[in-house]
Amino acid sequence: MAETPSILFAGFGYVAEATAARLAASGWRVLASTRSPDTAAKLERLGYGAVHADPGTREGGEALREAARGAGAVIFSAAPGEAGDPFLPAFDGMDLGLTWLGYLSTTGVYGDRQGGWAFEHDPVSPGQPRSVRRAEAEAAWSERGARLFRLSGIYGPGRSALDRVRSGDARVFDKPGQVFSRIHVEDIASVLIRALERPAADGAFNLADDHPSSQAEVMCGAAEMLGVPAPEVIAFDPDQASAMQASFFCECRRVSNARAKAVLGWRPAYPSWREGLAAILAQGG
Repeated sequence: MAETPSILFAGFGYVAEATAARLAASGWRVLASTRSPDTAAKLERLGYGAVHADPGTREGGEALREAARGAGAVIFSAAPGEAGDPFLPAFDGMDLGLTWLGYLSTTGVYGDRQGGWAFEHDPVSPGQPRSVRRAEAEAAWSERGARLFRLSGIYGPGRSALDRVRSGDARVFDKPGQVFSRIHVEDIASVLIRALERPAADGAFNLADDHPSSQAEVMCGAAEMLGVPAPEVIAFDPDQASAMQASFFCECRRVSNARAKAVLGWRPAYPSWREGLAAILAQGG
């Protein structure tokens, strides 16, 4: 009898939850780490193994290492803080050579491309402090053999332009030439599963749909789908934006997904925000 494949999600957020659901449905044993008792209870309700551990403590590190020893794959998804990646110290010195490793990063590591395309063969050039920390974490996990998955703007049920339009308080900016790359959470899950099925595929992969688009296009399109008036679109002014919004608008890049298509044989189920939002709406989201 074939051994049941198993995976540990070091951090159980939005992407991990979507990916875990698909893997569990296909027979994988799923474990996930968390510091939250509520999340641990949720994991148990979902039928997953909960590793209740703080990676910054000796006991938590031991629990994580023990869970990783029994898993064929580990995906790390926590954002690094000012002290760096929270999981790296827990695995420092541990031999993970026979374990499939994946690290969820961000396309922010490419920095500003002034509207040009970002490819995996391009050198990283992060401009924001959070992206600098991501690039440092990438380098450390890459040295340990991890595949790097650079995620564009993530959306999906409960986290989409539809929800922002419904909230009625979305501020929509227009900046000439400004576009963002996005990807539906289920498309992220499908890429990760394809990579797990092709262990020889290594290196970095950009995860994005086929159509970078402006914020105004997406938000007004979402309003049209909902049959409500379009939100007011105002000229971008950093003084009227939050610090996070301003940081996003100071960089412009289009993200290529060509390598994921060529190496993994992947195609996005939602090649643009239109198909993605339509599916969310059809599912009652």
